[in-house]
Amino acid sequence: MIQRRTLLGATAVAPLAALTGCASQNLAGYASEKPVLDLTQYFNGTVDAHGIFQGRSGQIVKRFTVVMECSWKGNEGVLDEAFTYSDGTTQRRIWRLIKHADGHYTGTADDVVGTARGQTQGNAFRWGYTLALPVDGKVYHVDLDDWMYLIDERVMLNRATMSKFGVRLGEITLSFTKRT
Repeated sequence: MIQRRTLLGATAVAPLAALTGCASQNLAGYASEKPVLDLTQYFNGTVDAHGIFQGRSGQIVKRFTVVMECSWKGNEGVLDEAFTYSDGTTQRRIWRLIKHADGHYTGTADDVVGTARGQTQGNAFRWGYTLALPVDGKVYHVDLDDWMYLIDERVMLNRATMSKFGVRLGEITLSFTKRT
């Protein structure tokens, strides 16, 4: 049995529209940045990730790796994520994504409450969702404001803020590397 005492899932918010009023970043500010991010191209094949979760104090609470097997059929994608945490626990999340017009995406996963919503512009992707997070035998619904930035054809950086009732709980930082 997989132990489900984790503090996050990856590429882990209120709907994106609700986030835009309180964020200091503006997605449109990345519109002219290169290389242009196309999630259907980047998340196609195997992607490796290394990440950390930092609590409110900045202390690293968890380190983890992720192996993602990604595929697309038309505008529908599957991101099968296998997490291994520094304490030896494992987790699996399978995202089912849909690409819509103008760089908009929606997604679902078993531990995501409702539908995740996101959009790309230039080299950036902003993704918002609510995660059902198991901690010490209880499940908490936490919000993720998730930003990804394509650095080159193989490397993408990810930074997400986790919050509950608008209170920042911590931050997640990941580095993705697409296998060639």
